[in-house]
This record gives sequence, C-alpha cells and structure tokens, in this order.
Amino acid sequence: MTDDSRTRTAQNQASQEDARHNRAAVVTGASTGIGEATVRALTAEGWKVFAVARRAERLAALETETGAVGIPADIAEDDDVARLLARVTEAGGVGTLINIAGGAKGADHVGAANTEDWEWMYRVNVLGTLKLTRAFLPMLRANGEGTVLNLTSTAGLVAYEGGAGYNAAKFAQHALTGALRLEEAENNVRVIEVAPGLVQTEEFALNRLGDAQAASKVYQGVEKPLTAEDVADVVRYAVSAPHHVNLDQIVIRPVAQAAAHKLIRKG
Repeated sequence: MTDDSRTRTAQNQASQEDARHNRAAVVTGASTGIGEATVRALTAEGWKVFAVARRAERLAALETETGAVGIPADIAEDDDVARLLARVTEAGGVGTLINIAGGAKGADHVGAANTEDWEWMYRVNVLGTLKLTRAFLPMLRANGEGTVLNLTSTAGLVAYEGGAGYNAAKFAQHALTGALRLEEAENNVRVIEVAPGLVQTEEFALNRLGDAQAASKVYQGVEKPLTAEDVADVVRYAVSAPHHVNLDQIVIRPVAQAAAHKLIRKG
C-alpha cells in the first residue's frame, strides 16, 4: 500500500468514526409509515432519535419499543416548532434533521380541484419542511457537520393526471431542497433528497382517497411495491455515510414501476 493510499484509508476511517459519534437526529412523521420505519432503522443502529408526530399515543408506543424520544408536535405550527426546538436543545441537540412528515389529499383534476386539499398539502409538505428546517439550521451549522434529509416523491419530479395538488406540493419541496443545498454548502450542511415512487403503507393511499377499497386498488396487481422499511433503509444509509459523501438525490422505485408512466400490474 502506498503512502497516499494509507492516508486516504486513515481519512475515511476518521470520517466514519466522526459519523458514528454524531448520530442524533430529529425524524418527523414518526407515527406511521416511512417516518416510523426510519425511527426503528436508526435506533437499531444506536442513533439517538427524537421522533416527532401529532399523535401522542402512537409516539408513546414507538418510544417504548425503540427507546426514541417521542415529542408530539404539528410541524406546521410555529409554537409547536419552537417547543420542539427547545426540547431538543435541552437534550443536547442533533446533527441531523430528517423531514418525512407529509402526505396527499384527493386525486382531483385541476378543473375540479378542492382548494382545501391543496392548502393542506402545501402546509404539510412545504411549509412544515420550511419551518422545521429554518428552526434547526443554526444548530446544524454549529454542529460543523449538519445534515438535512427531505423525503419528497417522484410526484415532485414528474406530473401526472389527478395528481396536480400533490405534484405542486412535492415540486415545491423538491425546489426548496435544491436551493437549500446550494445555500448551506458553505456551512458544511449537506442536503439529501430521497424521492420514492410507489410505496405501500397503511395510511398514505387511505388518507388520500378516503376509502379503503379505493386505496387497495392503488397497489392491486403490482408485484412487490416498496415498503416503508425499504425507504427507511435508504434514508438510514444516506445519513450514516461519512459526512463528505452527499447523496444529493436518490430516486427509489419498485422494479414494477419502471417510470412514473409505466407501472406493471399482473392479473
């Protein structure tokens, strides 16, 4: 092994060791789906996790199961964000913020759009991400090796019929993420985007469509759609990599979904 190789190996080992000592994160959307699975994935590897969601009873169960610190909060409410920041600061702070909270409502075409659904989607997906990120940026900058990971969607990359409201919200969150990456690089804050395609979770399609039968049809005939655990494992990998490694944008789909417009259904 050459001297240069030895130096690079030592640097990589040092970076990995630094990452292991900086494993404290806030995870939003933690009461269900991908957020809940992410809390489990990180705590299983020794991370200190502050699990954030609105449903206190589900957080309490997750806290008992994983050892995470559950903090009930609505990330789009300024007072809740301030209380969350204070709790995390008092507990020693974090170096990683993982914005997973979000969702879709309705599948109307633009001509029949429900304004309240659009406002809800923008509030949760965009303003929630903005408010929490803005609040925690000083802490992440001060950490020296801060990380923000935003869970967006392939709906934020390609529009589709009946998806305009969710498309609009996720396109906005995608743009926010890109701008944040440019703005915070000089502060050594890395910004990661994970954009899943079709993920079968217990609540996403149900909350969007409001009907269990309609929700089940979203996944009907699709061989092995992604699970919340699949996406959580990618999130875990991305935030656990040495800090100088920035996975800017990760698109993850099931094999059956070759593109936004190509989904294989059998039977």
